[in-house]
Order: sequence, then structure tokens, then C-alpha cells
Amino acid sequence: MAKSSNQPERPRAEPEILPPERGNSRGRGPNWPPPYGFTQARSTHRVYVSRIGPFGFALLMLVVGLLGGVLLLALIGAALIWIPIVAVLVIIAAISGVFRRL
Repeated sequence: MAKSSNQPERPRAEPEILPPERGNSRGRGPNWPPPYGFTQARSTHRVYVSRIGPFGFALLMLVVGLLGGVLLLALIGAALIWIPIVAVLVIIAAISGVFRRL
């Protein structure tokens, strides 16, 4: 146990530091893993980025509006599904109330 409550306890065992393997146990050769990943392409690729024009902006807003409309319809549909469920529960509660009084 530590001598003082303010001092942390020293580790009881030293960690073992393992050196990296010199020999390749799987027999894949000295160039494993591939330096460029697992694809065969070893060249640079260009990505072209440009400003969006008025037609592209209108198309983007159309897609955003369509997605918003679909999401709104899904939310309204989910709310409309609960109306018959709540109505059935209210009817069951009314019927059970009538049978309790009998």
C-alpha cells in the first residue's frame, strides 16, 4: 500500500516491451503490407472542385425540398397511425368502465 494517500501506488510489475519481429512468419515477403494499400494504382488522383452555378443550386434546392417533403409525409403518416390506436384504447377503457359498474 502507498505510504501517503496523496502519492499514487507504484506498479507491481514492469511492462514487457516486445521488439518488432525481424522474420516474417507468414512468408509474404519483405514488402508486406503494400506501401500504397491494397489497390494496384500507384499514382496521384485529381479531384476537381468548382463553384456551383444557378442551375446546380436550383437542382440542389429541389432535392433538399423533395427530401424534406418525404420526411414531412413520413412524420404525418406516423402521427396518423396513432389516431386509430388511441381510439381503440379509449373504446376499450369505456367498455371496461361499463362492465365494472355492472
